[in-house]
Amino acid sequence: MNELEEYHRNLMADIRREADASGIFPVEAFFDRMTERLTEAGELEVADRAYYQSGEGAQRLRIDGYAGDPRDSEGVLGLIVCDFADGETVQTFGKGDVPPILNPLIRFLKKAKTEEFRDSLNEANPAFQVSDLIITTWSQITKVKLILISNRQYIGRDDTVKLADIGDVPITWSVWDLARFERFDRSGQARDDMVIDFSNEFGGPLPALKASQVGAALESYLLIMPGQQLAAIYDRWGARLLEANVRAFLQARAKTNKGMQKTIKEEPELFFPYNNGLSATAEQVHCVQTDSGLAISSIGNLQIVNGAQTTGSIHAALRSTRQQLENVFVQMKLTVVPPDRSEEIVPRISEYANTQNKINAADFFSNHPFHIRIEQFSRSIMFAAREGERHDNKWFYERSRGQYINERGRRTGSDKKKFDLEFPKAQLFSKTDLAKFENSSAGLPHIVSRGAQKNFAHFAKEIGETWSKNEPRYDEIWFRRLIAKAIIFLKLESEIPKQPWYEGGYRANIVTYAMAKVFHDGNRADEILDLDTIAKRQIVPDDLIGPLLMAAEEAHKVITHPVAGMRNLSEWAKQQACWSELQSRKLDYGNGFERCLTLKETARKNEQDAKERQRELAGIEAQSLAVRLGADFWSGLLGQARSAGMLTMKDEQILKVCASIPRQIPTEKQSRHAITVLDRLKEEGILSIDLAGK
Repeated sequence: MNELEEYHRNLMADIRREADASGIFPVEAFFDRMTERLTEAGELEVADRAYYQSGEGAQRLRIDGYAGDPRDSEGVLGLIVCDFADGETVQTFGKGDVPPILNPLIRFLKKAKTEEFRDSLNEANPAFQVSDLIITTWSQITKVKLILISNRQYIGRDDTVKLADIGDVPITWSVWDLARFERFDRSGQARDDMVIDFSNEFGGPLPALKASQVGAALESYLLIMPGQQLAAIYDRWGARLLEANVRAFLQARAKTNKGMQKTIKEEPELFFPYNNGLSATAEQVHCVQTDSGLAISSIGNLQIVNGAQTTGSIHAALRSTRQQLENVFVQMKLTVVPPDRSEEIVPRISEYANTQNKINAADFFSNHPFHIRIEQFSRSIMFAAREGERHDNKWFYERSRGQYINERGRRTGSDKKKFDLEFPKAQLFSKTDLAKFENSSAGLPHIVSRGAQKNFAHFAKEIGETWSKNEPRYDEIWFRRLIAKAIIFLKLESEIPKQPWYEGGYRANIVTYAMAKVFHDGNRADEILDLDTIAKRQIVPDDLIGPLLMAAEEAHKVITHPVAGMRNLSEWAKQQACWSELQSRKLDYGNGFERCLTLKETARKNEQDAKERQRELAGIEAQSLAVRLGADFWSGLLGQARSAGMLTMKDEQILKVCASIPRQIPTEKQSRHAITVLDRLKEEGILSIDLAGK
């Protein structure tokens, strides 16, 4: 069995398990799972389920979802259709199969533009919601983007497929097939190389100045990018040009800077001196010699890590002030970064280049200490087996895409079975999942409803700020309580579709609203939800399931009955007013709910006990490491640090004790201090040593 076949088998097993557990159709589980990948990859900013199908043959209409309000994505209307084959083997389709899949979506769009079609539907029908949104925003739509997601393998060789048209608004389309999803899940990469060919497609090679010496660790260039070229490049590739974490942060801010727009319109020749320019990376750069000197003929996989606001503003001028772009230029600092060094180098470039915001995208790359700590907890903290199960297990945190599938793929036979028992697939969660769990419990369901990336951007900003002020709070008990929140969230996901009041649709919104409501109502003057017991038992108690589903039913009522003037239910769920309405409603959860609460004093005592256990464990580990390093190591370190004048009197006294091992054994407290001194000397560059194998 090859990798694609194994991926297909595991994917179908996951989808069927999710569908059976939640009582939903497999295609709906497929849509939910795969659109998470689309938003993470930047193909879409948000994906809302909106299934509708009618007619047969040439009259058939079909839609599975849409990419939110086009006014939030520079006028791009994203529509999604699923091609789902519920079989055991990998099936294929070619470019000749694309029109029969996409044309029903285009026919739906044509119908949806008419008030006659919209008014023929019930207002709760997802197709009504999409139609009303299209009618309301059509004058502002600049492009229609069709996304075909499939669990079959696409074997088409090019994009020259004749589709129906809808008039003046251009249509683009892309296919996310089984192989593309497999590449993304394995490595976070699902795209063919993006090659910007200046010589043949964008006005000719771009003059550049090489800013690195021969043999330098990284190759760098300085260049001046004409506004017209930058706008044309962004018009073709859009958000693909923006590094993923930068893109996530920008979604939490205004899409276009009004000041830059004003400069382009009124004083375009001053754009260059006023603007800080772009910092970008690429995987490959090809240069040529021209009569004027060095020039860049093509760039492979360009990523703008700082300057996305600038890029967006220049692109917006294509519609509003196209002629002015002739006089707009922007400087670019371009660094060639090999793919295997991308995670190390790109965050630093973004961090150091982006000085306009205290909290920026670099603060929350996958190698941020927060993510590394959560990953370490997830690999080491064991949870007791649930009642009726035999094996203790762990929750696998995937801080970067592909970790789980690659860790599992390295194992065979009994080792793979052991891995599956230790890390059940149902207990895999990602950065965006973590953000959903946390923001739901924190009373931010309207933020969660705005989509995985916008929600993650909000979460990242909050955590980035609190981490810098109080990183010790993110300890083992915080992780255990996070898992309790995950258990509650996932339980709601599986139970809501089974309820008699559930009519289909808006499940994701109902889940986060219900969870937020119960956490809000459980947070009292001296009491709080007992997450520690849930984490210990790894199950939602029966006394809590009833209140959660009661809150879910009430959330459903609030979401499906918006205020006057608001007809799109998905958009209503993204508003603070929607959450305020549910917050204000009084619910009688019954006496059992009281048994799900604990005194805040007890919760604080649990935190203190956990911190004390952690300190004891840290002391034991530090003492063990100090002894393993041995007297010669500490004696040498003492001499180096003395020469550099880097030691306090206390530092010197403790290092002397360590240098006399085994005659004297440092205490746990002394050992912790010695390791702290060691870390400080490493940071100052006084010492270079890898302790990983010690």
